[in-house]
Amino acid sequence: QKKLSAIKPEFFSVTFGALGSSQNATFETVTKLLKNTNVPVSPHLTCVGIKKSQATELLDKYIELGVNRVMVLKGDTPQVRFPYKNSRDKGDFHFANEMVEFIKEQYKGYFHIQVGAFPEKHPQSKSFTNDIKFFVNKVNSGADSAVTQYFYNVDAYFSFVDEVQKFGVDIPIVPGIMPITNYEDLISFSKMAGAEIPSWIMNRLQLYKDDEESLKAFGQEVVSEMCLKLKAGGVKDFHFYSMNRTEPVLSIAKYII
Repeated sequence: QKKLSAIKPEFFSVTFGALGSSQNATFETVTKLLKNTNVPVSPHLTCVGIKKSQATELLDKYIELGVNRVMVLKGDTPQVRFPYKNSRDKGDFHFANEMVEFIKEQYKGYFHIQVGAFPEKHPQSKSFTNDIKFFVNKVNSGADSAVTQYFYNVDAYFSFVDEVQKFGVDIPIVPGIMPITNYEDLISFSKMAGAEIPSWIMNRLQLYKDDEESLKAFGQEVVSEMCLKLKAGGVKDFHFYSMNRTEPVLSIAKYII
């Protein structure tokens, strides 16, 4: 926390379990970060399985803590059995845009609302065209900014931004950056997230998968170069998926600060 605070991030992002499976842990982490650092916090809110009353109760608590920024995501259903057939049956929100609209109306613009964006298409989306429509709906519902899923193809990010701007989208779309530190983790996360790993990167990763130091060095080089290309293209802000690992973020951030 202290090391990351030293580079003066705009905020710390704290994840939230689907169907509220870790909402207590999220709240505790938010409280701890606010107590131990001077950095604002943006807790995640997932809409699957959440009732409006639950969302209101949690958001009111965040207001008491001084939190004025939230990340609204659809969220994934936990891989456990539930006493109901469809997780949506238990909640009041089917899609993220519905929660965005609810928060905007309920709290009269108090919260800065962030949403997710997928330059390479959401893994559950039928098509890229549908994905664009869903994103535009979130923006039109009141989203103030967006953070993308991580990617390793700079052109995919700029192409996505160009495409949504055709629909009048003018909110900041911050690229999500995932440092490369572990071969198995990256492959697993990328499959779940629908993030494409270019073949030239994959070939090198396979070469270094049993050589941790070489893999980390290569990963730092790749991601740092990507960030510099994004910066050269006009990107001013970056959202790092730290996975609770400080050093990889600091090693890359020094090139773009």
